[in-house]
Amino acid sequence: MGGALIASDLDRTLIYSERALALDVPDHQAPRLLCVEVYGGRPLSFLTERAADLLAELARRAPFVPVTTRTVEQYRRVNLPGPQPSWAICANGGQLLADGVPDADWRREITGRIAAGAAPLAEVVRHLEGCAAAPWTLKRRVADELFTYLVVERAALPAGWLADLTGWCAERGWRVSLQGRKVYAVPEPLTKSAALAEVVRRTGASTVLAAGDSLLDADLLLAADAAWRPGHGELAESGWTAPGVTGLEQVGVAAGEEIVRSFLAAVAAVAEAAETAAVAG
Repeated sequence: MGGALIASDLDRTLIYSERALALDVPDHQAPRLLCVEVYGGRPLSFLTERAADLLAELARRAPFVPVTTRTVEQYRRVNLPGPQPSWAICANGGQLLADGVPDADWRREITGRIAAGAAPLAEVVRHLEGCAAAPWTLKRRVADELFTYLVVERAALPAGWLADLTGWCAERGWRVSLQGRKVYAVPEPLTKSAALAEVVRRTGASTVLAAGDSLLDADLLLAADAAWRPGHGELAESGWTAPGVTGLEQVGVAAGEEIVRSFLAAVAAVAEAAETAAVAG
């Protein structure tokens, strides 16, 4: 009980696709990369080897909780270094995994909150069906019967379309997030911070450290005692900031490494403060 707990977004925060690596050094100076996800027989997600070593050390020193918008199936493709997390949050807070098993009680709880606070998923899906035939729409998906998203050609999005969708969704208790090539529509009650609060309640953690890059991570960062965001992503592009949130200058996979380094330093500081308090007490 007590101590620090680390809750971090995965994609474009700790792990990076090939197109998101943002390696801004000559090829011969590029860091060695470790593949942590394979999909369809092809490597998909990476972090630096140094970040992998640091993350393994971090997971041995404090509970590490992956917090992702990925479905459980998509999350299970990721093979992070270090011990397997005892807790993981998937589907933007809709699925709470305890030792890899979805918690049925939490799913019932969050389903009830969504029903009470947002328009039905079917209504939003129908609205987005009008985009299905657009040349800039590549795929349309429903995730775990909780939210929906489009895979788009970002540069080809019609002017004003995203703002119009954001307004339409807001009137119905939903929010919109553009992450890379994906446009997410998510019910307001479905949050990463709600699921994190449940993990904190069950573990008794006294200090929460967090990281994330998108608007869907903002509530997660606000719920933490200290948090970090990379120099890329929706939060950085919008200039979003908040007390206790450190905006890093690094972008791409270098930001992922710096985030893990920051977590380790913060965990050490929490442990030192607890030791000092114990001696003084």
